[in-house]
Amino acid sequence: MLGPVETRSVSPVFVGRTQELAVLNEALARAAAGEPQALLLAGEAGVGKTRLVEEFGAAAWRRGAIVAVGGCVEIGADGLPFAPFSAALRALRDARPARFAAAAAGQEEELARLLPELGDSGAGRHDEQGMARLFELTARLLERVAATDTVALVLEDLHWADASTRHLLAYLVRTLRTGRLLVLATYRSDDIHRRHPLRPLLAELDRLRTVRRLELPRFTREEAARQLAGILAVEPDPAQVDAVFARSDGNAFFIEELAVAACEGCRTGLTDSLRDLLLVRVEALPEPARRIVRIVAEGGSTVEYRLIAAVAGLPEDDLIEALRAAVGANILTPAPDGDGYRFRHSLVREAVADDLLPGERSRLNRRYAEALEADPALVPADARVPRLAGYWYHAHDPAKALPAVLDASVVARHRHAYTEQLRLLERAMELWDSAPEEVRAGLRPVTGAEACAPCGDTGAPPRLLDLMAEAAVAGRFGGERERALAITKRALRLLEDEPDPLCAAWFWMQRSRLVQALARGDGRRELATAQDLVRGLPPSEVHAEVLALAANWSMLHRPGPEAFAAAEQAVQYARMVGARDIELHARLTLGGLLVDAGEHEAGLTQMRQVLTDTLAEGVPHVADRAYVNLPSELMSVGRDREAVPLLREGIAFARRHGLPDSEAWMWGNLSDALYSLGQWPAAAEAAAQATRAGHGAKPRGAGALKLAQLALARGDLAEAARQLSAARARYGADDPMPQQSLPLARVALATAAAQGRIADARAELLRALDAGLPPGTHRYGWPLLLAAATAEADTRALPAAQQGRAELLGRLTATVRTLTTGAPVWAAYEHWTRAELCRAEGRDTVETWAPVVAAFECLDRPYDLAWVRLRLAGALLGEDGDERDRALELLRLASAVADHLGARPLAAAVARLARRARLDLAPGAAPEPVPADPVAALGLTTREREVLRLVAAGRTNRQIAEELFISPKTVSVHVSNILAKLGVSSRGEAAALAHRLGLFPARAQDPVAAGQ
Repeated sequence: MLGPVETRSVSPVFVGRTQELAVLNEALARAAAGEPQALLLAGEAGVGKTRLVEEFGAAAWRRGAIVAVGGCVEIGADGLPFAPFSAALRALRDARPARFAAAAAGQEEELARLLPELGDSGAGRHDEQGMARLFELTARLLERVAATDTVALVLEDLHWADASTRHLLAYLVRTLRTGRLLVLATYRSDDIHRRHPLRPLLAELDRLRTVRRLELPRFTREEAARQLAGILAVEPDPAQVDAVFARSDGNAFFIEELAVAACEGCRTGLTDSLRDLLLVRVEALPEPARRIVRIVAEGGSTVEYRLIAAVAGLPEDDLIEALRAAVGANILTPAPDGDGYRFRHSLVREAVADDLLPGERSRLNRRYAEALEADPALVPADARVPRLAGYWYHAHDPAKALPAVLDASVVARHRHAYTEQLRLLERAMELWDSAPEEVRAGLRPVTGAEACAPCGDTGAPPRLLDLMAEAAVAGRFGGERERALAITKRALRLLEDEPDPLCAAWFWMQRSRLVQALARGDGRRELATAQDLVRGLPPSEVHAEVLALAANWSMLHRPGPEAFAAAEQAVQYARMVGARDIELHARLTLGGLLVDAGEHEAGLTQMRQVLTDTLAEGVPHVADRAYVNLPSELMSVGRDREAVPLLREGIAFARRHGLPDSEAWMWGNLSDALYSLGQWPAAAEAAAQATRAGHGAKPRGAGALKLAQLALARGDLAEAARQLSAARARYGADDPMPQQSLPLARVALATAAAQGRIADARAELLRALDAGLPPGTHRYGWPLLLAAATAEADTRALPAAQQGRAELLGRLTATVRTLTTGAPVWAAYEHWTRAELCRAEGRDTVETWAPVVAAFECLDRPYDLAWVRLRLAGALLGEDGDERDRALELLRLASAVADHLGARPLAAAVARLARRARLDLAPGAAPEPVPADPVAALGLTTREREVLRLVAAGRTNRQIAEELFISPKTVSVHVSNILAKLGVSSRGEAAALAHRLGLFPARAQDPVAAGQ
């Protein structure tokens, strides 16, 4: 819609709604200032939502905004998916053709799924990111168009929205961050029953702070009187106002109907039934007009004039007179595009449709279908197939409905409307047994990219299993995984009676993917079943895909020789059968396995070649995976600086092709690389982007984990715990992968240790070690082992940590021996971990730490280098000899890094050691003499020193009070002062710090220190 909206209501005046209009105008003003807005306008049927939108749209147009309106189709899945977005985008294109073309440039094929005029949408790739890709490109299109023009995107009648429309709206509202855009959606609140499909979306949108919901109330008596006066053109009698207001209960549409009925003198003929109220003016029409109204009621939201003429079979003059009578009675109204007719209010349409007899409804649908088959040009080309499927289905003719429904499912798939495709395929399965055999034999092939080959020869008429295969894929791609899982179960039952190993293996692969997506397990059992089914069979596309999927699963869950062999065989089989996509995926997996096995250059070369091939051949769904995996493997061997530009290139690629989940993984990897390189503000921003970019929970979980790691390094333990909890929730517990579980364990362990919860820290370690550190997981294993060794070293003198300590250190030492150190970065981590184990046993020296510092000085990891320099400085200060100058230099270097990064725990550790050693970290300051008493250097009073000693021994406030002959309240004051002076937040941290600094050596006569 591109201008003032023509009034379609009976009332010539716009009554009330001052507050609601003010909210809408304010939202438009904020959008015009560059802050995207989203509003939901709710109200019962007939309360005046459309009239309010018309008034707002007219005012917005006068203020220079583009108002693009699209309405949802009442017949749901029988209509064109994304219908309101298609209409709105068409209006947007007509308003700004040059800007629209520039914004859509390069993505016309994908965007044609919403706007067919842009090109052919049938040749694109279909995969699990297909719908997300379309959504991302649509969002970017709107942002570009709205970069200079204020755009009001209005979606009416959301209660009739198809699933794809609902999903796209949710995505837009969640992801739009820039542009002068206002999204306004209306829906009937009284239609949203407990199981209505819109209810989950409303609940989701209500949780977003960027969405505002307006509830349109009924008119007050005063507003009803003003509306009556406008309709009647005279001031109504108060008694008449009272009567109409009482019967309408303030509903604007009912007020109009009652007013018109009163004008026409049929007040006494009205009953209290809503249905009768709506039908009373229909019944007053002449018979030809009543017939036309019934025809239009069954034709859809808007019915084209030529289609009405074909179905009615009336002479043109009679048809026009009948339509004129219906329009004159304000029952029908011309469609906004001037090419058809619609009911002035959908409530009347529903009442007329409900009044049709069952046989009459089937007959009308048949006549619509026959007319459309005879002349396909009666409706727009992009709507013909879905409309025909709906008409034949409701005509209850399986022989005609089955092929029509299957054709409509193909259209839905081309538009990435997978939920609508699934519903249509479920209808086809319902019709299958009722359709004659000759009809089934004459069906065109079901041409899905994934589902056609495994269950029959391409080009042959589809079997029921082919429909099930298509439906399973549609359910998986569209997020309807429960329905897809049920379909695979039904298909596998059929295959028990009609054995077909390849087809069965294909369905077991789908089950594996679905089980993982539904968090019902890791999918290994299902995948193993598929492998058993294809074992010994000749090479085929299904066989190659099973092997490729098995190799990828093993790489993520249990890396080792089995994964390597499966990947090699998958590459071989894919080449033999010409399955290029599968070959590229398998080669990418093979390259990653080579890197993890120590053949770094060979593996990285393989992965780079795959990326080059996919970009050259235009295979974005493999290229996006290469942009995730190749930088990840570069980081796994310490080449983070090489990975950063590749990741930024990949993020731009993912955005350009609408791949939000891949983009989220790339942001997470970029955050990791920037963290290692010491670029923490950029790392935090990248991690935050990872939590926002994707649809999937796991990539957002990775972003939360990076934020937890940063918070921990900065000393914000509360934020670290919060982000850690978010990461755990998003990862789930049903499909553990080392690349997720081991970093989770490391951050959880380090957080617990920093909070003084040594038992919890050890429990995290033991759970990880019990699960195992399989080959290829060293990049996640070394940081975990280092965190555990550091925690043990920091608490080596803590009495509460003595129980089980020797066994834990023994297990840690044994595990260290098993991990590979094939890259310099992991060799450095091995040195560091062994040095921490020596510190945990009180036998670390300069000779222990000097090689660690030397190893990290060759790497690009400033934060890690600062920590090991601190450790070496401590060793230098603890030995005889004059090494204070060297220690001071190391501490100054570590302090500079800590200050630059905002790493408060590192800064505090450096400052504590400097205070103990009487070293001034200011540049140019000379070392001071070593203090005789290290406790005094912390600024503690004698009494605070006594209290700290007992806190470190694990005593409670009451026990301390009894021993020192003071009150528990006084002890509490001393403890608070001690925490402030030490810069810690809990008794546990204070005790850990005291033991870490060796302030109070354990005495055998002290029962607490002796571990009793």
